[in-house]
Amino acid sequence: MKRHYLDHNATAPVRPEVIDVIAETMRADGNSLSVHEEGRAAHKILEDAREKVRSLVNAPVNGVIFTSGGTESIHYALHGVIKPHNIKRIFVSAIEHAAVGANAATTGAEVETIPATSSGLVDLDWLRQRLADYAPEADGGFLVCLMFANNETGVLQPIREAADIIHDAGGLLFCDAAQAVGKVPVNFVMSGADILSLTGHKFGGPVGVGALVVSPNLPLEPVMRGGGHEQNRRAGTHNVPGIAGLGKACELAKQSLARAGEIAALRDQMQAAALATGAKIWGAEEDRLPGTLCLSAPGFSGATQLMTMDLAGLSVSAGTACSSGKTKPSHVLVAMGASEEDATSSIRVSLGWNSTEDDAAAFIHEWPKAYARIKERAA
Repeated sequence: MKRHYLDHNATAPVRPEVIDVIAETMRADGNSLSVHEEGRAAHKILEDAREKVRSLVNAPVNGVIFTSGGTESIHYALHGVIKPHNIKRIFVSAIEHAAVGANAATTGAEVETIPATSSGLVDLDWLRQRLADYAPEADGGFLVCLMFANNETGVLQPIREAADIIHDAGGLLFCDAAQAVGKVPVNFVMSGADILSLTGHKFGGPVGVGALVVSPNLPLEPVMRGGGHEQNRRAGTHNVPGIAGLGKACELAKQSLARAGEIAALRDQMQAAALATGAKIWGAEEDRLPGTLCLSAPGFSGATQLMTMDLAGLSVSAGTACSSGKTKPSHVLVAMGASEEDATSSIRVSLGWNSTEDDAAAFIHEWPKAYARIKERAA
């Protein structure tokens, strides 16, 4: 049976060129901080990759800090700002990735949730009103966490507008851009974010390598100590092969960005087929990542949909997480006002750099047929 991989938002397939670069780099000797010839060669590979990352997201010079991936970048961003900026309160949007809320809770700062609208956007009116009387001198500094694009619905968030509100009130903005980089244009400088995280495995790079992008001269307290790596900002021997692979993926991301219209058209074809069968689409009225489709099918649980599609040769993601044997509704959809039935009957279908018309056609053929069977049984 031919498989159709429709789960790029979880992990995109690694590009063949990236695999080649990683394999080639692994054959070389040398620590990137060693001063001998082999070390200097490794250091050059490292800095060439840094420039490719910097170029893709328009990061400042010396603004890219390599990490082990998105979660470490989030941890570093949230913990690193606390002391240098006297952060006493962290505002986390209700639709953030779970890693953001989990790390915010361990910083010692007060955590407050920013609600979302029914269309999947952060509620900027609420934020504007909440910060109107906030006084950093008396109340302490604050950080707002707002993702660039939601991992479940794909909805693109109003980062620039949020940044203006936050900066006018004297705060900082952290943006988790893991789902956006390599899929839509991301311009760190123009976004207004103070800190931004990304990870390679969402757009054709390797698992286990990412970066934190930081505004010029923004103080961050290191959370990984022990060596002078990354200009004393993140200790630990560099994963030079992985970083080289991340750089190659950033270089090749231009090809994915060029396909955005084509990918969105495939997504829309799948969306139309799902709608015709009675599905509910989340975030469709807002700008979304080109390859992300989030839908609910009442009476057809997310877990059952995942298994049904898997048996048919399609890899999708359930919109729910299982814990202690109980299915929990998607916190993103709940924040958007979804009922428990809608939130537990959701799936996410996500296309990416190597998705084809055949992949979309497979979903269009299999999913409506499966949902029709479910409805027939319930009739």
